[in-house]
Amino acid sequence: MDKSSGEAVLRERLQTGFLGLIAFGLLLFMLVQARFILISLAIAIILFSLTSDAIFAISSRLKVPKWLGTTLALIGITLALLWLSTTIVTQINEVVIISITYAEQAQAALPSLTERLGPEVQERILTAIANFNITGWIRSLAGQASGLLSGSVLVILFVGFMFAEQVWFPTKIERLTGDPEKALQVRRIIASIMHRVNRYLVVKTAVSAVTASAVWAIFRFSGLELAGAVALLTFILNFIPSVGSIIATVITAILAFVLSGDTTLTLLVAVACTLVQFIIGNVLDPMLLGQTLRLSSFGIILSLAFWGAVWGVPGMFLAVPIMVALMIVCAHIPWLRPVAVLLSREGLPDDGSSDDAPPAPPSSLAA
Repeated sequence: MDKSSGEAVLRERLQTGFLGLIAFGLLLFMLVQARFILISLAIAIILFSLTSDAIFAISSRLKVPKWLGTTLALIGITLALLWLSTTIVTQINEVVIISITYAEQAQAALPSLTERLGPEVQERILTAIANFNITGWIRSLAGQASGLLSGSVLVILFVGFMFAEQVWFPTKIERLTGDPEKALQVRRIIASIMHRVNRYLVVKTAVSAVTASAVWAIFRFSGLELAGAVALLTFILNFIPSVGSIIATVITAILAFVLSGDTTLTLLVAVACTLVQFIIGNVLDPMLLGQTLRLSSFGIILSLAFWGAVWGVPGMFLAVPIMVALMIVCAHIPWLRPVAVLLSREGLPDDGSSDDAPPAPPSSLAA
């Protein structure tokens, strides 16, 4: 009897494990196949969260009607996304045109840069660069840039419908849970996630803007072109934790060499940009963020690798907000709390309980 019951338990666990693996595989398949829609939805949720806080603050302080604040927020989001998309496309076109112009100059200066490495290494580097399909890379870059416009339109539609449905969110949550107390707890969890992610994004935006301004000044002082494009690239890549600043510095040094062909100037620009990234990333960024995100550094790297593999570069930008939401949600579910412990920095997951203020009441569009 004991043996048969043990076999039944083992069989049930194996079935559960296999079903879990199948469900995980299907989830990954859906995440990859529907990544354009899901990425646009994730960005729309973040923008909705940011603007909801801004609308609530403006309405409460300036006594502006909520419908007017919502309308102005939608207009602002539309103009900002369209401006950002067109700016990125314009800068990419400028980079492509100038890169073609300076291609011969860079190829002529490359042997002098690699001659110290020895003839064999120099020959391998030159062969690898000769085999690099720059035309295909430029076409791929242009295709991704043109996709920003369609993605921006989809994000604008998502945000607009979220504002239209905002008044019904509390009612839907209460009917889904079937318990007013559980519904209030769910709303507190959502409010905690929004608070953490909003603060992280606001601080990251300010820090990235300061870093981009410093890199722009370095390029302008060095007399190099593409200062605006390099600054925009630095601003965007700084939202990728840990590796974003390294990638931005490497690209900056490569562009400095392509544009100037001068090894000394390239080295000076690389050192200056590295110092800017190091000082801001290790002094200003931690000072402003403080204890807002108590996330494990190793967990952040794993999150970057996973979402980068699933959604590409946009997934790396969304890795930290998704990780924050996952940690807070897992901290409230007893059987998932070990996951929250692993994601936290000191093994003390943030469940949002430190937010003393209750979630803001839902705003009615008809108010």
